[in-house]
Amino acid sequence: MSRQFCCYLWCLFVFAASDLQAQLVDETSNNWHQWRGPEATGVSRTAKPPIEWGEGKNIHWKVAIDGKGGSTPIIWGNKVFLLTAINTNKIDPSLPKPEDQPKRVFGITHPNTTYQFVVLCLDRATGKELWRQIATERIPHEGHHGDASFAPASPTTDGERLYCWFGSAGLFCYDLDGKQLWERDLGKAYIGASLGEGCSPVVHDGKLVIVRDHSRQSTIEVLDARTGKTHWKKDRDESNAWATPCVLRHGGKTQVVTAASKMVRSYDLDNGEILWQCSGLTGNVIPCPVVEGDVVFCMSGYEGYSVLALPLSATGDISKSDRIVWSKDRGTPYVPSPVLYDGMLYFNQSNQAILTCLDCKTGDTILDRTRLNGLSNIYASPVGADGRIYFTGRDGTTLVLARSKELKVLATNKLDERIDASPALAGSQLFLRGSKFLYCIAE
Repeated sequence: MSRQFCCYLWCLFVFAASDLQAQLVDETSNNWHQWRGPEATGVSRTAKPPIEWGEGKNIHWKVAIDGKGGSTPIIWGNKVFLLTAINTNKIDPSLPKPEDQPKRVFGITHPNTTYQFVVLCLDRATGKELWRQIATERIPHEGHHGDASFAPASPTTDGERLYCWFGSAGLFCYDLDGKQLWERDLGKAYIGASLGEGCSPVVHDGKLVIVRDHSRQSTIEVLDARTGKTHWKKDRDESNAWATPCVLRHGGKTQVVTAASKMVRSYDLDNGEILWQCSGLTGNVIPCPVVEGDVVFCMSGYEGYSVLALPLSATGDISKSDRIVWSKDRGTPYVPSPVLYDGMLYFNQSNQAILTCLDCKTGDTILDRTRLNGLSNIYASPVGADGRIYFTGRDGTTLVLARSKELKVLATNKLDERIDASPALAGSQLFLRGSKFLYCIAE
Protein backbone atom coordinates (compact mmCIF):
# COMPACT_ATOMS: atom_id res chain seq x y z
CA MET A 1 0.00 0.00 0.00
CA SER A 2 1.51 3.33 -1.06
CA ARG A 3 2.25 6.08 1.40
CA GLN A 4 -0.03 8.43 -0.56
CA PHE A 5 -2.92 5.98 -0.29
CA CYS A 6 -2.35 5.57 3.46
CA CYS A 7 -2.45 9.35 3.84
CA TYR A 8 -5.66 9.42 1.80
CA LEU A 9 -7.27 6.80 4.06
CA TRP A 10 -6.11 8.66 7.15
CA CYS A 11 -7.64 11.90 5.86
CA LEU A 12 -10.92 10.09 5.19
CA PHE A 13 -10.89 8.77 8.75
CA VAL A 14 -10.16 12.20 10.23
CA PHE A 15 -12.89 13.87 8.16
CA ALA A 16 -15.38 11.13 9.07
CA ALA A 17 -14.54 11.39 12.76
CA SER A 18 -14.80 15.18 12.64
CA ASP A 19 -18.14 14.96 10.84
CA LEU A 20 -19.42 12.44 13.40
CA GLN A 21 -18.32 14.68 16.27
CA ALA A 22 -19.99 17.69 14.61
CA GLN A 23 -23.20 15.70 14.20
CA LEU A 24 -23.10 14.65 17.85
CA VAL A 25 -22.54 18.25 19.01
CA ASP A 26 -25.42 19.43 16.80
CA GLU A 27 -27.67 16.62 18.04
CA THR A 28 -26.80 17.32 21.65
CA SER A 29 -27.58 21.03 21.26
CA ASN A 30 -31.09 20.19 20.06
CA ASN A 31 -31.79 17.99 23.06
CA TRP A 32 -31.59 18.27 26.85
CA HIS A 33 -29.40 15.27 27.55
CA GLN A 34 -28.30 15.99 31.11
CA TRP A 35 -29.22 17.76 34.33
CA ARG A 36 -28.31 21.31 33.21
CA GLY A 37 -28.79 20.99 29.49
CA PRO A 38 -26.54 20.86 26.41
CA GLU A 39 -23.77 23.13 27.76
CA ALA A 40 -24.33 22.40 31.49
CA THR A 41 -25.18 26.09 31.99
CA GLY A 42 -28.98 25.83 32.13
CA VAL A 43 -29.25 27.34 28.63
CA SER A 44 -30.46 25.90 25.33
CA ARG A 45 -29.24 27.64 22.17
CA THR A 46 -31.93 26.09 19.99
CA ALA A 47 -35.07 25.87 22.13
CA LYS A 48 -37.95 28.31 21.70
CA PRO A 49 -40.29 27.47 24.59
CA PRO A 50 -43.60 29.25 25.22
CA ILE A 51 -43.82 32.45 27.24
CA GLU A 52 -47.31 31.85 28.63
CA TRP A 53 -49.15 28.79 29.96
CA GLY A 54 -51.54 27.58 32.64
CA GLU A 55 -53.61 24.50 33.48
CA GLY A 56 -55.93 25.38 30.61
CA LYS A 57 -53.44 26.98 28.21
CA ASN A 58 -50.51 25.64 26.17
CA ILE A 59 -50.44 22.27 27.97
CA HIS A 60 -49.40 19.91 25.17
CA TRP A 61 -49.76 16.94 27.53
CA LYS A 62 -49.86 16.18 31.23
CA VAL A 63 -49.25 12.70 32.63
CA ALA A 64 -49.29 11.30 36.15
CA ILE A 65 -45.98 9.90 37.41
CA ASP A 66 -46.01 7.04 39.93
CA GLY A 67 -43.95 7.40 43.07
CA LYS A 68 -41.72 10.31 43.98
CA GLY A 69 -38.64 11.88 42.44
CA GLY A 70 -36.97 15.26 42.41
CA SER A 71 -34.88 14.69 39.31
CA THR A 72 -35.24 16.68 36.11
CA PRO A 73 -36.36 14.75 33.03
CA ILE A 74 -33.98 14.60 30.08
CA ILE A 75 -34.89 14.64 26.39
CA TRP A 76 -33.24 12.87 23.48
CA GLY A 77 -34.92 12.75 20.08
CA ASN A 78 -38.53 11.68 20.48
CA LYS A 79 -38.04 10.33 24.02
CA VAL A 80 -38.31 11.74 27.53
CA PHE A 81 -36.53 9.90 30.35
CA LEU A 82 -37.04 10.30 34.08
CA LEU A 83 -36.50 8.42 37.34
CA THR A 84 -38.87 7.72 40.22
CA ALA A 85 -38.97 5.71 43.44
CA ILE A 86 -42.21 3.90 44.30
CA ASN A 87 -43.02 2.78 47.82
CA THR A 88 -44.55 -0.72 47.57
CA ASN A 89 -45.62 -0.53 51.24
CA LYS A 90 -44.27 -4.08 51.73
CA ILE A 91 -43.12 -4.00 55.35
CA ASP A 92 -40.07 -5.78 56.73
CA PRO A 93 -41.21 -6.65 60.27
CA SER A 94 -37.60 -6.99 61.43
CA LEU A 95 -37.08 -3.23 60.99
CA PRO A 96 -38.37 -0.60 63.42
CA LYS A 97 -41.54 1.22 62.46
CA PRO A 98 -41.08 4.94 61.71
CA GLU A 99 -43.06 5.89 64.83
CA ASP A 100 -40.80 3.73 66.99
CA GLN A 101 -37.53 5.24 65.76
CA PRO A 102 -35.49 7.81 67.68
CA LYS A 103 -36.21 11.46 66.94
CA ARG A 104 -34.03 12.88 64.19
CA VAL A 105 -33.59 16.36 62.81
CA PHE A 106 -36.45 17.45 60.48
CA GLY A 107 -38.43 14.41 61.66
CA ILE A 108 -36.51 12.13 59.27
CA THR A 109 -37.17 8.40 59.62
CA HIS A 110 -35.54 5.36 58.01
CA PRO A 111 -37.84 3.23 55.81
CA ASN A 112 -39.07 -0.21 56.77
CA THR A 113 -40.75 -0.83 53.38
CA THR A 114 -39.47 -1.91 49.98
CA TYR A 115 -39.11 0.66 47.19
CA GLN A 116 -39.03 0.10 43.45
CA PHE A 117 -36.40 2.21 41.69
CA VAL A 118 -37.92 2.86 38.28
CA VAL A 119 -36.72 4.22 34.94
CA LEU A 120 -39.45 5.68 32.71
CA CYS A 121 -39.38 6.48 29.00
CA LEU A 122 -42.22 8.57 27.53
CA ASP A 123 -43.08 9.54 23.98
CA ARG A 124 -42.13 13.19 23.62
CA ALA A 125 -45.04 13.95 21.28
CA THR A 126 -47.84 12.39 23.34
CA GLY A 127 -46.59 11.61 26.85
CA LYS A 128 -47.46 7.95 26.32
CA GLU A 129 -45.27 5.53 28.27
CA LEU A 130 -42.97 3.70 25.85
CA TRP A 131 -41.25 1.55 28.44
CA ARG A 132 -40.42 1.26 32.10
CA GLN A 133 -37.78 -0.74 33.90
CA ILE A 134 -37.64 -1.58 37.58
CA ALA A 135 -33.91 -1.17 38.06
CA THR A 136 -33.97 -2.70 41.53
CA GLU A 137 -36.17 -3.26 44.57
CA ARG A 138 -34.82 -2.71 48.05
CA ILE A 139 -35.35 -1.03 51.40
CA PRO A 140 -33.22 2.14 51.54
CA HIS A 141 -30.73 2.07 54.41
CA GLU A 142 -31.39 5.72 55.28
CA GLY A 143 -34.26 8.14 55.07
CA HIS A 144 -34.28 11.60 53.50
CA HIS A 145 -35.47 15.14 54.15
CA GLY A 146 -39.19 15.61 53.56
CA ASP A 147 -38.44 17.76 50.49
CA ALA A 148 -36.10 15.14 48.99
CA SER A 149 -36.68 11.69 47.47
CA PHE A 150 -34.99 8.38 46.70
CA ALA A 151 -34.77 9.36 43.00
CA PRO A 152 -33.06 12.77 43.18
CA ALA A 153 -30.46 12.44 40.39
CA SER A 154 -31.26 13.19 36.77
CA PRO A 155 -30.37 10.51 34.24
CA THR A 156 -28.00 11.35 31.40
CA THR A 157 -27.40 10.04 27.90
CA ASP A 158 -24.77 10.20 25.19
CA GLY A 159 -27.36 9.36 22.54
CA GLU A 160 -26.44 5.69 22.63
CA ARG A 161 -26.85 4.68 26.28
CA LEU A 162 -28.94 5.93 29.20
CA TYR A 163 -27.22 6.19 32.61
CA CYS A 164 -29.46 6.10 35.70
CA TRP A 165 -28.00 6.76 39.13
CA PHE A 166 -30.06 5.91 42.21
CA GLY A 167 -27.18 6.53 44.60
CA SER A 168 -26.93 3.81 47.23
CA ALA A 169 -29.52 1.75 45.33
CA GLY A 170 -27.16 1.41 42.36
CA LEU A 171 -26.09 2.63 38.93
CA PHE A 172 -27.86 1.22 35.86
CA CYS A 173 -27.18 1.53 32.14
CA TYR A 174 -29.74 0.89 29.36
CA ASP A 175 -29.95 1.34 25.66
CA LEU A 176 -32.56 3.89 24.61
CA ASP A 177 -35.11 1.12 24.01
CA GLY A 178 -34.91 -0.04 27.62
CA LYS A 179 -32.57 -3.03 27.39
CA GLN A 180 -30.28 -3.18 30.41
CA LEU A 181 -26.61 -3.21 29.40
CA TRP A 182 -24.88 -3.21 32.79
CA GLU A 183 -25.29 -2.30 36.44
CA ARG A 184 -22.98 -1.40 39.32
CA ASP A 185 -23.43 -1.36 43.07
CA LEU A 186 -21.03 1.36 44.23
CA GLY A 187 -21.85 0.85 47.90
CA LYS A 188 -23.81 2.90 50.40
CA ALA A 189 -23.47 6.59 51.07
CA TYR A 190 -24.14 7.92 54.54
CA ILE A 191 -25.44 11.46 54.34
CA GLY A 192 -25.09 13.66 57.39
CA ALA A 193 -28.47 13.95 59.21
CA SER A 194 -29.84 11.45 56.63
CA LEU A 195 -30.83 14.37 54.39
CA GLY A 196 -30.72 12.23 51.21
CA GLU A 197 -28.50 11.87 48.16
CA GLY A 198 -28.61 14.06 45.08
CA CYS A 199 -25.60 14.39 42.74
CA SER A 200 -26.27 13.56 39.07
CA PRO A 201 -23.87 11.60 36.83
CA VAL A 202 -22.04 13.20 33.90
CA VAL A 203 -20.97 11.37 30.72
CA HIS A 204 -18.15 12.69 28.55
CA ASP A 205 -16.01 11.08 25.84
CA GLY A 206 -16.97 7.53 26.81
CA LYS A 207 -16.45 8.07 30.53
CA LEU A 208 -19.03 8.38 33.31
CA VAL A 209 -18.27 10.58 36.33
CA ILE A 210 -19.79 9.87 39.76
CA VAL A 211 -19.11 12.15 42.76
CA ARG A 212 -20.18 11.03 46.24
CA ASP A 213 -19.57 13.54 49.03
CA HIS A 214 -21.03 12.32 52.33
CA SER A 215 -20.31 11.90 56.03
CA ARG A 216 -17.98 8.91 55.64
CA GLN A 217 -15.33 8.44 52.91
CA SER A 218 -16.21 10.70 50.00
CA THR A 219 -15.04 9.71 46.52
CA ILE A 220 -14.95 10.59 42.85
CA GLU A 221 -15.10 7.64 40.46
CA VAL A 222 -14.82 7.51 36.68
CA LEU A 223 -16.23 4.50 34.86
CA ASP A 224 -16.06 3.20 31.31
CA ALA A 225 -19.45 4.24 29.91
CA ARG A 226 -19.69 1.17 27.69
CA THR A 227 -18.94 -1.47 30.33
CA GLY A 228 -19.37 0.20 33.72
CA LYS A 229 -15.88 -0.87 34.80
CA THR A 230 -13.94 1.56 37.00
CA HIS A 231 -11.34 3.61 35.13
CA TRP A 232 -10.08 5.35 38.26
CA LYS A 233 -11.30 6.24 41.75
CA LYS A 234 -9.99 8.82 44.24
CA ASP A 235 -10.85 9.59 47.85
CA ARG A 236 -12.02 13.13 48.63
CA ASP A 237 -11.54 15.05 51.86
CA GLU A 238 -15.12 16.37 51.91
CA SER A 239 -18.34 15.90 53.86
CA ASN A 240 -21.92 16.52 52.70
CA ALA A 241 -22.20 18.10 49.26
CA TRP A 242 -24.61 17.56 46.38
CA ALA A 243 -23.06 19.52 43.50
CA THR A 244 -23.05 17.79 40.11
CA PRO A 245 -19.58 18.13 38.53
CA CYS A 246 -18.85 20.05 35.35
CA VAL A 247 -16.76 18.32 32.68
CA LEU A 248 -15.06 20.33 29.94
CA ARG A 249 -12.09 20.45 27.59
CA HIS A 250 -9.55 23.20 28.24
CA GLY A 251 -5.85 23.64 27.58
CA GLY A 252 -5.41 20.23 26.02
CA LYS A 253 -6.93 18.38 28.98
CA THR A 254 -10.44 17.36 29.97
CA GLN A 255 -11.19 18.77 33.40
CA VAL A 256 -13.74 17.51 35.93
CA VAL A 257 -14.57 20.49 38.17
CA THR A 258 -16.15 19.57 41.50
CA ALA A 259 -17.55 22.08 43.99
CA ALA A 260 -17.55 21.27 47.73
CA SER A 261 -17.12 22.95 51.08
CA LYS A 262 -13.38 22.51 51.60
CA MET A 263 -12.21 22.85 48.02
CA VAL A 264 -13.24 23.40 44.45
CA ARG A 265 -11.09 20.86 42.61
CA SER A 266 -10.30 20.19 38.98
CA TYR A 267 -9.39 16.60 38.12
CA ASP A 268 -7.85 15.29 34.91
CA LEU A 269 -10.57 13.06 33.44
CA ASP A 270 -7.97 10.64 32.08
CA ASN A 271 -6.12 9.79 35.28
CA GLY A 272 -7.66 11.56 38.30
CA GLU A 273 -4.73 13.92 38.87
CA ILE A 274 -5.77 17.12 40.64
CA LEU A 275 -4.90 19.92 38.23
CA TRP A 276 -5.82 22.80 40.54
CA GLN A 277 -7.88 23.55 43.63
CA CYS A 278 -9.28 26.51 45.53
CA SER A 279 -11.03 27.01 48.88
CA GLY A 280 -13.66 29.62 49.63
CA LEU A 281 -17.15 28.09 49.39
CA THR A 282 -19.48 27.65 52.37
CA GLY A 283 -21.06 24.44 53.72
CA ASN A 284 -23.43 21.93 52.10
CA VAL A 285 -22.58 22.88 48.51
CA ILE A 286 -25.41 22.11 46.08
CA PRO A 287 -25.17 24.50 43.05
CA CYS A 288 -23.18 23.00 40.18
CA PRO A 289 -20.26 24.83 38.54
CA VAL A 290 -20.87 26.65 35.25
CA VAL A 291 -18.32 27.67 32.65
CA GLU A 292 -17.94 30.44 30.10
CA GLY A 293 -14.71 30.90 28.17
CA ASP A 294 -11.68 30.31 30.36
CA VAL A 295 -13.43 30.72 33.71
CA VAL A 296 -15.56 28.44 35.91
CA PHE A 297 -18.05 29.91 38.37
CA CYS A 298 -18.78 28.09 41.64
CA MET A 299 -21.13 29.15 44.41
CA SER A 300 -22.84 28.13 47.63
CA GLY A 301 -25.39 29.66 49.98
CA TYR A 302 -25.63 27.71 53.22
CA GLU A 303 -24.26 29.31 56.40
CA GLY A 304 -22.98 32.20 54.35
CA TYR A 305 -22.72 33.24 50.72
CA SER A 306 -19.92 32.75 48.23
CA VAL A 307 -19.31 32.87 44.49
CA LEU A 308 -15.85 32.30 43.00
CA ALA A 309 -14.72 32.99 39.44
CA LEU A 310 -11.75 30.67 38.87
CA PRO A 311 -9.37 30.35 35.90
CA LEU A 312 -9.39 27.00 34.14
CA SER A 313 -5.72 27.56 33.32
CA ALA A 314 -4.77 27.43 37.02
CA THR A 315 -2.30 24.97 38.50
CA GLY A 316 -1.80 23.93 42.11
CA ASP A 317 -3.62 25.53 45.04
CA ILE A 318 -4.85 29.05 44.22
CA SER A 319 -6.79 29.61 47.47
CA LYS A 320 -6.87 33.28 48.56
CA SER A 321 -4.49 34.22 45.75
CA ASP A 322 -4.56 36.82 43.01
CA ARG A 323 -5.22 33.99 40.53
CA ILE A 324 -8.89 34.15 41.54
CA VAL A 325 -10.56 36.21 38.81
CA TRP A 326 -13.12 37.69 41.20
CA SER A 327 -15.31 36.71 44.16
CA LYS A 328 -18.48 37.86 45.93
CA ASP A 329 -19.97 37.06 49.32
CA ARG A 330 -23.68 37.79 49.14
CA GLY A 331 -26.94 36.77 47.50
CA THR A 332 -25.98 33.23 46.39
CA PRO A 333 -28.30 30.16 46.30
CA TYR A 334 -28.54 27.20 48.64
CA VAL A 335 -30.40 24.56 46.57
CA PRO A 336 -30.79 26.00 43.02
CA SER A 337 -27.92 26.19 40.56
CA PRO A 338 -27.27 29.40 38.60
CA VAL A 339 -27.96 29.97 34.93
CA LEU A 340 -25.16 31.45 32.80
CA TYR A 341 -26.44 33.10 29.65
CA ASP A 342 -23.98 34.87 27.33
CA GLY A 343 -21.98 36.73 29.94
CA MET A 344 -24.81 37.19 32.43
CA LEU A 345 -24.79 35.03 35.59
CA TYR A 346 -28.27 34.77 37.17
CA PHE A 347 -28.98 33.28 40.60
CA ASN A 348 -31.30 33.63 43.57
CA GLN A 349 -30.48 34.15 47.23
CA SER A 350 -30.71 31.08 49.48
CA ASN A 351 -34.02 29.46 48.44
CA GLN A 352 -35.75 32.82 48.19
CA ALA A 353 -37.13 34.78 45.25
CA ILE A 354 -34.39 37.40 45.41
CA LEU A 355 -32.53 37.77 42.12
CA THR A 356 -28.94 38.77 41.46
CA CYS A 357 -27.33 39.07 38.04
CA LEU A 358 -23.60 39.61 37.58
CA ASP A 359 -21.38 40.35 34.61
CA CYS A 360 -19.43 37.11 34.55
CA LYS A 361 -16.30 38.69 33.09
CA THR A 362 -15.90 41.42 35.71
CA GLY A 363 -18.13 40.36 38.58
CA ASP A 364 -19.87 43.73 38.36
CA THR A 365 -23.46 43.77 39.57
CA ILE A 366 -26.18 44.11 36.93
CA LEU A 367 -29.18 43.37 39.18
CA ASP A 368 -28.61 43.46 42.93
CA ARG A 369 -30.80 41.23 45.14
CA THR A 370 -34.03 42.23 43.42
CA ARG A 371 -37.36 40.81 44.60
CA LEU A 372 -39.14 38.53 42.11
CA ASN A 373 -42.76 39.36 42.82
CA GLY A 374 -45.07 36.38 42.42
CA LEU A 375 -42.51 33.84 43.65
CA SER A 376 -41.61 32.81 47.19
CA ASN A 377 -39.52 29.68 47.82
CA ILE A 378 -37.40 28.20 45.01
CA TYR A 379 -35.75 24.78 44.73
CA ALA A 380 -35.75 24.43 40.93
CA SER A 381 -32.78 25.84 39.03
CA PRO A 382 -33.54 28.54 36.43
CA VAL A 383 -33.15 27.88 32.70
CA GLY A 384 -32.67 30.13 29.69
CA ALA A 385 -33.54 30.10 25.99
CA ASP A 386 -34.53 32.46 23.17
CA GLY A 387 -33.49 35.57 25.10
CA ARG A 388 -35.49 34.63 28.21
CA ILE A 389 -34.89 33.30 31.73
CA TYR A 390 -37.39 31.00 33.47
CA PHE A 391 -37.59 30.93 37.31
CA THR A 392 -39.96 28.35 38.83
CA GLY A 393 -41.14 28.48 42.44
CA ARG A 394 -42.17 25.61 44.67
CA ASP A 395 -45.85 26.56 44.41
CA GLY A 396 -45.88 25.92 40.64
CA THR A 397 -45.48 29.54 39.55
CA THR A 398 -42.95 30.35 36.81
CA LEU A 399 -41.75 33.87 36.08
CA VAL A 400 -40.48 34.45 32.55
CA LEU A 401 -37.90 37.25 32.43
CA ALA A 402 -36.25 38.96 29.50
CA ARG A 403 -32.49 38.47 29.37
CA SER A 404 -31.85 42.12 30.10
CA LYS A 405 -29.87 44.45 32.31
CA GLU A 406 -33.20 45.52 33.82
CA LEU A 407 -35.84 43.36 35.49
CA LYS A 408 -38.45 42.79 32.77
CA VAL A 409 -41.14 40.24 33.64
CA LEU A 410 -42.72 38.92 30.44
CA ALA A 411 -45.21 36.53 32.05
CA THR A 412 -46.30 34.91 35.30
CA ASN A 413 -47.57 31.33 34.81
CA LYS A 414 -49.22 29.06 37.39
CA LEU A 415 -49.69 25.28 37.54
CA ASP A 416 -51.59 23.41 40.25
CA GLU A 417 -48.53 21.46 41.40
CA ARG A 418 -45.63 21.71 43.78
CA ILE A 419 -42.52 21.90 41.64
CA ASP A 420 -39.04 21.24 43.01
CA ALA A 421 -37.45 19.68 39.90
CA SER A 422 -35.74 22.00 37.44
CA PRO A 423 -37.26 22.66 33.99
CA ALA A 424 -35.95 21.04 30.82
CA LEU A 425 -36.08 22.65 27.35
CA ALA A 426 -36.03 21.16 23.86
CA GLY A 427 -37.37 22.49 20.57
CA SER A 428 -40.63 24.36 21.18
CA GLN A 429 -41.31 22.50 24.42
CA LEU A 430 -40.73 23.12 28.10
CA PHE A 431 -40.97 20.21 30.55
CA LEU A 432 -41.93 20.70 34.20
CA ARG A 433 -42.03 17.86 36.71
CA GLY A 434 -44.38 18.40 39.61
CA SER A 435 -44.99 16.28 42.68
CA LYS A 436 -47.61 14.21 40.82
CA PHE A 437 -47.50 15.11 37.12
CA LEU A 438 -45.05 15.73 34.29
CA TYR A 439 -46.09 18.61 32.04
CA CYS A 440 -45.08 19.19 28.44
CA ILE A 441 -45.75 22.84 27.68
CA ALA A 442 -45.93 24.03 24.08
CA GLU A 443 -47.99 26.47 22.06
